[in-house]
Amino acid sequence: MIQSFYESVLEQIDFIAERMSLDSGIHKILRQPERELTVAVPVVMDDGGIEVFTGYRVQHSSVRGPCKGGIRYHPDTNLDEVRALATLMTLKCAVANVPYGGAKGGVRCDPSKLSKTELQRLTKRYTAMILPIIGPRHDIPAPDVNTNAETMGWIMDAVSMYEGQTVLDIVTGKPIDLGGSLGRREATGRGVMFNTLEILRRLKKDVRKTTVAIQGFGNVGSVAAELLEKQGCKVVAVSDVSCGLYNPDGLNIKALIDFVYNAPRPRLLKDYKLGRNDERISNEELLELEVDVLIPAALENQITSDNVDNIRAEVVVEGANGPVTKNADDVLAERGVTVVPDILANSGGVIVSYFEWVQGIQSFFWDIDEVNRNLEKIILKSFNEV
Repeated sequence: MIQSFYESVLEQIDFIAERMSLDSGIHKILRQPERELTVAVPVVMDDGGIEVFTGYRVQHSSVRGPCKGGIRYHPDTNLDEVRALATLMTLKCAVANVPYGGAKGGVRCDPSKLSKTELQRLTKRYTAMILPIIGPRHDIPAPDVNTNAETMGWIMDAVSMYEGQTVLDIVTGKPIDLGGSLGRREATGRGVMFNTLEILRRLKKDVRKTTVAIQGFGNVGSVAAELLEKQGCKVVAVSDVSCGLYNPDGLNIKALIDFVYNAPRPRLLKDYKLGRNDERISNEELLELEVDVLIPAALENQITSDNVDNIRAEVVVEGANGPVTKNADDVLAERGVTVVPDILANSGGVIVSYFEWVQGIQSFFWDIDEVNRNLEKIILKSFNEV
């Protein structure tokens, strides 16, 4: 039986607490979120009918500063998942040493079945329902799975309407024209790239001879694939919810990104026209490929006790939150597989979110070189400390 996501996170906390002889009181605090909110989100649909969706916002810790965490739209989102993600955000912010605590939000829905106007109404109603507990000094949302800069713009607009003034710092990951930061969209994937290159350097691996497989071709996976290819890695496999693509000679990442994202809505890889030596594989087959680096950058609980014995990668870089369960993590450690944990590997997003928040407060915005330079500096400092 697969552990629930939250059970797996708590097991990790218990293990580390025992290993470092953590004060029992602090341990108890870390095991319990500060606040949980479940809301009903009624939405008028395009046909005039009303649907009611379920939304969540969990604030795990505000000890180090305002709570911080993304909002995801997914048909399988539930309170257990949001709880776990909020807990990981607390740890991630501490590892990166940014002055935030952890939070997370989500709405149980299938965004692929909603029109843009329905998504806008859903977002603004959800914002109204969680407004009592969010704010620039309390809890600052950001994009996550199936949400983006436009979604954050809708949230900012809704809050600004209620407040009667423009509130730029209510969210991060906004459009550039609305006070967003340059480099924020690519930040998580860029952070994955920095961590991958650094672990390869530590292991004395030649980047130009490194093969990489990436599960997930959303914002994180696609950016990581593009940047790693530019650094000389051979990206031999990628996937999305519909299928995976494999080419032992290396995929054409630019062509894939152009196909998926140069459309009103992202296209699925199952509709991509195969190139020479390309073949379709399943997500399960991608995880089990014999590659140097495996980057699970989709959802949680992808490598479990059921498939961990089939994992053949030498290095696993956790681009997603919680993609490896505690039980599977133990098995990988016993086999000598190097795992770069999610709270380090995908911290680029929250780091640049912090940059955006600071820029918004100061009304002074950085150029892209300064953003990326500071991101790399913090990522490598955190890597060395971990």
